[in-house]
Amino acid sequence: MLEKIVAAVSPSPDDVLIEIGPGEGALTAPLLEKVGRMEAIELDRDLAAKLDFPGLEVHCADALQFDFARFPAGMRLVGNLPYNISTPLLFHLARFAERVRDMHFMLQLEVVERMVAAPASAAYGRLSVALQTRFRMKKLFNVAKGAFRPPPKVESAVVRLEPLGERPALDWQRFDNVLRQAFSARRKTLRNALGLAPEDWVVLGIDPGLRPEALTPTQYVRIVQHMERSQ
Repeated sequence: MLEKIVAAVSPSPDDVLIEIGPGEGALTAPLLEKVGRMEAIELDRDLAAKLDFPGLEVHCADALQFDFARFPAGMRLVGNLPYNISTPLLFHLARFAERVRDMHFMLQLEVVERMVAAPASAAYGRLSVALQTRFRMKKLFNVAKGAFRPPPKVESAVVRLEPLGERPALDWQRFDNVLRQAFSARRKTLRNALGLAPEDWVVLGIDPGLRPEALTPTQYVRIVQHMERSQ
């Protein structure tokens, strides 16, 4: 499975490769064989101290708070992300989309399905819209529980994220706030969840009687851009 992940990443010596959460270095070692030099972010001080691979620079830090802008543009991120913080970490990493070449992560299968979910599906939500507006994403393959020691209680999968060539021009903080507001009230209609005036929905050409999960990422972009123009 490690060989399969490395093959999916397909690293080369010229890559700016950063691993998030290397742990004991199970994935780090085969990656280093391909690139010769890379960096890693590890929160656990004891684990960080043991990652003494030649060519590896370790940052003992919390990835949720880490400023990835310190790395050169075109960086490639990889990792078996800690499942308990994977969703907030993905939102954090999305902020650096314009500086990333690609990302390859192993995640809980349920999270990957949410990332790539289509509108109006059960898995579609805030994470789906936030990431699909910034990245092309593809679930590459599932990872069986037996690939881990000890085996986890959940299924896993590996996903690839590549930044979109042309991202929409908008206030990304406002965009994320609108998504949070909409999907924190999934049972409500858009009319009640976002509080726009009736004439706003007419201009947007969106039925305010729909629920938040019915809208495409493009429609959410239009809503936020309309809000910006109406200020």
